[in-house]
Amino acid sequence: MAHKTDRPFFITFEGIDGCGKTTQLEKAYDYLTASGLTVYKLREPGSTGVAEKIREILLGKNTISDITELLLYEAARADLVDTEIKPLLENGHILLCDRFYDSTTAYQGYGRKLDIAMVKNLHRVAVGDLTPDLTFLFDLDLKTALTRRGQNPDRLESQPEAFFERVRQGFLAIARVESDRVKVIDASRSIEAIFEDVKEQLTQLLGLK
Repeated sequence: MAHKTDRPFFITFEGIDGCGKTTQLEKAYDYLTASGLTVYKLREPGSTGVAEKIREILLGKNTISDITELLLYEAARADLVDTEIKPLLENGHILLCDRFYDSTTAYQGYGRKLDIAMVKNLHRVAVGDLTPDLTFLFDLDLKTALTRRGQNPDRLESQPEAFFERVRQGFLAIARVESDRVKVIDASRSIEAIFEDVKEQLTQLLGLK
């Protein structure tokens, strides 16, 4: 039986590297499409020609200042919002995005110790008044997250452990302030157990049965 929603939804998946957010996004996509919904998958930075080129710069072995890094993320985000996100939402679709501006707040604001107010102001320049309807934050201790990473870490994954601990605490700080939007999920459990929590939130948000 097909289900339809009466308005668009923008759902984001967040957490430190190794938390399993991408796996959960894929499971959410499969679940929603099996329910008869048309769903689009996006990632940050990326999902457009311009943003994918910026992604290569950001994750490659380049030496980049913290401010340059921040501005590149916002540039990629602005292109994604204008090119993909806004048009799809205007046409009533459901979007699942692997990272969005919360990642920049956590990584560049808390992780890099850049001014949080400045970072958030740049978000608004990049996205206007766009805010996710629901954000999943997959919280995982750093020791476990490190064991889940691949053998060839990218530029961001190669940062010191103290950086990632600040990032994790940054995500949790965001969740405390925006608890209505950001749902913290214990990512230390099995994939199936985690997805039960995701599915419950999706079912409630989208009115599925």
